[in-house]
Amino acid sequence: MSIIDNKKAFHDYFIEERFEAGLALEGWEVKSIRAGRVQLKEAYVVLKSGEVWLIGCHISPMTTASTHVRADPTRTRKLLLHAEEIKKLIGKVERAGYALVPLDMHYTKGRIKLAIGLAKGKKDYDKRETEKKRDWEKEKAQLMRNKRG
Repeated sequence: MSIIDNKKAFHDYFIEERFEAGLALEGWEVKSIRAGRVQLKEAYVVLKSGEVWLIGCHISPMTTASTHVRADPTRTRKLLLHAEEIKKLIGKVERAGYALVPLDMHYTKGRIKLAIGLAKGKKDYDKRETEKKRDWEKEKAQLMRNKRG
């Protein structure tokens, strides 16, 4: 079950591989995410000293959940992956020029997970081409509907 999608990632990048990572969260963050008060639009993923970090993800604190805690909505959060996956990501990002982008946040077996994508950046003409294809698919579906009715 998806909590939030990062539509901007699919617009700006070609996603070549997906990974599912756990998040190291505090209690108030979990409550806020369950309430849908999270934003991935400006977020990105970095590799630092053999660990994977989510930067720029904004989780708005709820006034009822964080009365005694000093909440930082954009703090850096650690992503939890297997060591083999981290090694694979480090190799691809450093050698091949890939980027790591958060794709969506979802529930898996009651836990909050983040799907991250190994991505290559799109050029402007690629973005225009994708937009043309999307518009053509919409127009084609509309023509088929009108033809039936």
